[in-house]
Amino acid sequence: MKLFFILAIINGFLSVALGAFGAHGLEGKVSENMLKTWEKAVNYQMFHTMALFVVALLMSQWNQGNFANAGWAFLIGIILFSGSLYVYSVSGIKTFAMITPFGGVAFLVGWVLLGYAVVKFL
Repeated sequence: MKLFFILAIINGFLSVALGAFGAHGLEGKVSENMLKTWEKAVNYQMFHTMALFVVALLMSQWNQGNFANAGWAFLIGIILFSGSLYVYSVSGIKTFAMITPFGGVAFLVGWVLLGYAVVKFL
């Protein structure tokens, strides 16, 4: 439980820092399209940071492994989805963009696992 709070805090910090970097540090250095891609990565990272907080809160009340499984899926999604988009935005290497859908699948798995755990345990 504490681990997911820490992961959420770290990802929240990174979302804000990377969002500011994109808005101020990348403007004029990458194309408008790549800047939008960067923003999408920041948005999805922040949305799923909130999901990590929800997982941590639920685990603080009901320490079920299914909540943890959802949290791990969200973290993997952040790394694969947002991480690949960050690298793609600044490098333009399309191979990184090909990783992004795997992160999207991890996000979907996380939501399914979270839904399953809520229905089963609450």
